[in-house]
Amino acid sequence: MRAREHGSTTEPWRQLPSGEHVEAAVDGFRMLADPTRLRMLWLLCGDEYDVTTLAEKVGIARPAVSQHLAKLRLTGLVTVRRDGRRSVYRARGGHVRRLLFEAVNAADHHLTGKPDHD
Repeated sequence: MRAREHGSTTEPWRQLPSGEHVEAAVDGFRMLADPTRLRMLWLLCGDEYDVTTLAEKVGIARPAVSQHLAKLRLTGLVTVRRDGRRSVYRARGGHVRRLLFEAVNAADHHLTGKPDHD
């Protein structure tokens, strides 16, 4: 499923996505509904982190970070790669980065009263 970058903004919205796509999107949004996971994913949009460094940045215990990362991986929001003996995590691509940025930007508009725009 692909939306046009330019041109008609109504085209992708004329047909409902498949049930499989809806369920996968809902799972992703469910993961973002947790403040800790949202903060972690925000950091992972800008750089790669191992569990220890991410735990220090968000101020929670390493086992909790590992559990959150496992959930984010299962829903396809983060990727992991091995760097020697440690695992390094990062947000999975531009779609995830744009989704998170737009969610926080929409919250900013709501909180500050800035007008909506396309």
